[in-house]
Amino acid sequence: MPTALPQSRRPWTLMFIAVCLVAVNMRMTITGVGPLLEEIAAHEGVTPAALGGLASVPLIAWGLVSPLAHTLSLRLGVERAVGWSLVALGIGTVWRSLPGTPSNLWLGTALIGAALAVGNVLLPAVIRRDFGSRIPLVMGVYTALLGGLGAVSAGVVVPIAQAFPGDGGEGWRIALLCTGALIPPALAVWILASRVRRADSAAATTSTAPIPTPPPPGHGAARRIWRDPVAWTVALYMGLQSMTFYMIATWLAPIEISGGRSAVAAGIDVMLYQFVSIGGSLLLPFLYRGPMKRWLAMFLPLAISGSFACVVLIPGSELPWIVIGGLGSGASLSVSLLFMAVRARNQIAATALSGMAQAVGYLIAAAGPAAFGLAHEVSGGWGLPLALVIGIMVVQLVLGFLVGRERFVLDGPRRG
Repeated sequence: MPTALPQSRRPWTLMFIAVCLVAVNMRMTITGVGPLLEEIAAHEGVTPAALGGLASVPLIAWGLVSPLAHTLSLRLGVERAVGWSLVALGIGTVWRSLPGTPSNLWLGTALIGAALAVGNVLLPAVIRRDFGSRIPLVMGVYTALLGGLGAVSAGVVVPIAQAFPGDGGEGWRIALLCTGALIPPALAVWILASRVRRADSAAATTSTAPIPTPPPPGHGAARRIWRDPVAWTVALYMGLQSMTFYMIATWLAPIEISGGRSAVAAGIDVMLYQFVSIGGSLLLPFLYRGPMKRWLAMFLPLAISGSFACVVLIPGSELPWIVIGGLGSGASLSVSLLFMAVRARNQIAATALSGMAQAVGYLIAAAGPAAFGLAHEVSGGWGLPLALVIGIMVVQLVLGFLVGRERFVLDGPRRG
């Protein structure tokens, strides 16, 4: 009887497509809210500032729900957990767009955030499990799709809303509903790829002799990960790079406008910063190799903080620094997610690390824009906020030195 190929040698195209389609939906449903805030606020009879907290709901949900994703994956299996998160994402997207009480908007957004938290945590673990030596390539593509489709969503929601005028908020409701248009095909391909993978695994198990392996960390990993020093370096690195990205993305336009740039040009620069970050993500497999595996996490904070300092201190020369900073930001996010995969020895450890790191990371990130704004308000200028960014980057540089060492979570003696 022919012997089935090991899973690592089987074609990986279908699961790669499934991962890409899931990635497409990981940001589209939340980045479309910002451009519609004024229209939503006008319809709901509140100020845009009153709805400003809506953008923070997903980040808070990510921080609260991410630690639960590991346990959910142990109970349901990774494939089913991701599948059900896509179902919840679709329900939340529809719920958010329903007419009626304003609570639909907030509760639907909260459900969207919870569903995305599960996907955020488990997709790096899936990439760690299924793609072997291709992990940097797949992680780079995955991260590029996060940013790319998020930017596209932000760009198309206003034209869609304007195409459906009405007094009942039909425009913004339909626009927000359209941000979930790719959820059904992603769910269908994910289910198909998961079934094919399970069939391959079953065939390989029945046709080859089992190889004894040490037991995985299991349920205890979710508790032990919070006492693991390597996990904390990954989590803090993730948090500080996210905090810096959200500070720069939020305040870049006001900084440029105060330096004499027009509002339209400043808005284009913000969009350019986010689009260029896609290129940084795609560069990851070329950067993360050889000696750079050790030093890349240290180099990226220097590039980002240095370019941002030039934007603040040298008005009128924004373009090259925005390109450098955007490339650095995209690569920095990819590296953070990559460490959640490569600093774990197996899938279970990877899901525990991803859940813990993203919980800590996004709670830290949620405070970034407000802290930057407070520093600006206190000082009346951009010097103190710039010092804040540089200080964060110094800490991130130290963490980059630590996380760059080839160490693994849950390698120490078990306790508890």
